[in-house]
Amino acid sequence: MKALPTYQQEDQTITFHYPAGELQLTVLTPEIVRVYQYRGNDGASYAIEGAKQTPTPFTLTTDADHYTLTTSALTLNLDADRHLDVYDAQGNALVTDYRGERTLLDKGVDKVHERLVEAEGHSVTKATTKANTSYYEVTKNLAPDEQLYGLGDKTGYLDKRGFEYDNWNVDYPDPQLEILPNIYKSIPIMLGLKNGHPYGLFFDNTYKSHFDMGKESDDYYFYSAVDGNLDYYIIGGSTLKAVVTNYTYLTGRTPLPQKWTLGYQQSRWGYSASEAEVQAIADGLKQHDLPCDAIHFDVDYMRGYRVFTWDHAKYADPKQFVASLRDQGIKVIPIIDPGVKQDPDYDVYAAGVKNNYFVKTPAGKVYINKVWPGDSAFPDFGRPDVRQWWANNNQFLTDMGVGGVWIDMNEPATFEGEIPDDVVFHDQNTPATHKKMHNVYGHNMAKATYAGLKAQQGKRPYVITRAAYAGTQKYSTVWTGDNRSMWPHLQMMIPQLCNLGLSGFSFVGTDIGGFASDSSAELLTRWIEAAIFSPLLRNHAAMGTRHQEPWSFGEPTLTIYRKYLKLRYRFIPYLYDLFAQESANGLPIMRPLVLNYPADSRVRDLDDEFMVGDTVLVAPIVQKSKINRTVYLPAGDWIDFWNNREYPGNQDILVDAPLDKLPLFIKKDTLLPWGQEVSHVAATPDTTMTFKAFGQNARYDHYQDNGQDFAYENGEFNRYTITVANGEASVQITHQGFAPIYQTITIDLPADAVTLTYDPASHTYRA
Repeated sequence: MKALPTYQQEDQTITFHYPAGELQLTVLTPEIVRVYQYRGNDGASYAIEGAKQTPTPFTLTTDADHYTLTTSALTLNLDADRHLDVYDAQGNALVTDYRGERTLLDKGVDKVHERLVEAEGHSVTKATTKANTSYYEVTKNLAPDEQLYGLGDKTGYLDKRGFEYDNWNVDYPDPQLEILPNIYKSIPIMLGLKNGHPYGLFFDNTYKSHFDMGKESDDYYFYSAVDGNLDYYIIGGSTLKAVVTNYTYLTGRTPLPQKWTLGYQQSRWGYSASEAEVQAIADGLKQHDLPCDAIHFDVDYMRGYRVFTWDHAKYADPKQFVASLRDQGIKVIPIIDPGVKQDPDYDVYAAGVKNNYFVKTPAGKVYINKVWPGDSAFPDFGRPDVRQWWANNNQFLTDMGVGGVWIDMNEPATFEGEIPDDVVFHDQNTPATHKKMHNVYGHNMAKATYAGLKAQQGKRPYVITRAAYAGTQKYSTVWTGDNRSMWPHLQMMIPQLCNLGLSGFSFVGTDIGGFASDSSAELLTRWIEAAIFSPLLRNHAAMGTRHQEPWSFGEPTLTIYRKYLKLRYRFIPYLYDLFAQESANGLPIMRPLVLNYPADSRVRDLDDEFMVGDTVLVAPIVQKSKINRTVYLPAGDWIDFWNNREYPGNQDILVDAPLDKLPLFIKKDTLLPWGQEVSHVAATPDTTMTFKAFGQNARYDHYQDNGQDFAYENGEFNRYTITVANGEASVQITHQGFAPIYQTITIDLPADAVTLTYDPASHTYRA
């Protein structure tokens, strides 16, 4: 029997002295333990900001062949061979080290035939091997009954078991299918249900890394990285929800957004080529009675694609035009890319060169590659002073009166090959390489943009990014990038957005109708139905594709599209309530059924339904020519939103779904806030609110603030508890800090409606 290593303890960190190097366990909370081995890489985490360790009682005992570290929630066993096994408080295995050797997949191809296969145009997946001394891997046992979730917006299905993925942000414009290892984001958090017991593993390493989620073997899954320290977090929790809450405690939560950002947003690459075309879109939205809160400006509005410029040949007075659109209820969201045109007469480039703000070649010259402006330099966003410079540059846009900023191409994407690994970037103020900083490039750009908007606008910043790392949710909304007008991409939207939610990203969306390729009337209709509850609601398409504005296909597409946009605006108060809750608990707005019903084996791999909060179940049609579908209803009683028919749960039902119908169910005994029918989210506070009751007994907690700035952090908000008991309605104010309180509250009961009026003398609502 090998001797156990010696150890030393300092506060809540225990360092074990193995012959091959030290291994540290740090207890952050009863549910979170960090596993760390220094392998020559210095620098702080980009995902985790601030002190996350809380005073946590724990014990460390010595058994015959292992140490046992115990908190109130977790038990960790560590042996002489560095095997680490983790159990919950009840002794259920969560994460246990695999003791055997990895067995590489036999692809049945020798070297000669491999060359022939590749010559024909096919690829042969290479096995992961121990390529260099910096390489390491973490291999864990996989149970027969174990599901794996998370990893951000990787393509494919909700349950990631049986697939493999890379963490390396890339711009991938070709059709994105389930076998793709990586696209725009690297979010290395995986969540599991092992025999029904939840856990999370977060690997905080910015270098390129790899997840094999049981593709190589049904006996194990593994994580590997090309460089960096061994640095991962074991995350426990009594439920899958608790694991998500603990993970977002660690990496941060999506902040409460401005309320108008939950409205519909229209976009197309090419709109902003002229003021007249943008105005025509705004006019079309109004003419066709389509609610909308924003139009996005792609790269065309700039002068020769120079960031932080506006082409005055296309816009005589852009500031006045932005103000005119704002008066029409439409905010402008311009795009900004990181590539700065190489032009000594261009002030942004000149300032970047003068202050050494751009990344450089190993020889010390500004690194140049091509993007939209042609030859371009790239800001070194890892440096705090460069982030501040970039934040300040956003003053150009905020002075124009824009509503937010959309940042793109920040993987970073380049047109003439990938940036070489040895190009010099900075990790804060320490020289580093592209190899290390690539995956946090978009993260740092988002952080800089957020800081600029917050300082300049005094409102909750609205930033949208394509590239991201774990923790970017603190600064930015995300979308899933350049999808296509394909039914498989509509189908993929649900698991992509749900896994993003499980990975900490609550404000998420997809390009409705598809960005590339040509949409069709049926596809666009089913897409707006399926996406109507996605937090980010944007129709976006590429130049050179068929137009997919709501009116582009005539009737009945236009009428159906309008129907669902109007439904969306009715649900905005509910979505806003969910964001208020999310900012405290990290639970996503759009979520897979398994998050709400983890004990139900039927929902653990369900890809074509989702929930909005705890009580709204959405089962869209995502296949061509379908006019009905089977819907699985979990435990409880459910009410069809459209006809009030009741169904008991734990069963499959067959639902008719003609082209204009989205199958939608509300859990019985639910209250939902019901917004007014409006064309835009108003800047002025509502004076009345309606709640719809689904059943005779329900309770609902509702949040209200000004929907714009940070005054709520100083208590300027109201909370209401609305109760329906045996058909009787009442309202209680549980916090009153926002002056514009609702003057009337109406509760729509199944049989009638009750209106309660606010009495300022008693601070109560009375019939």
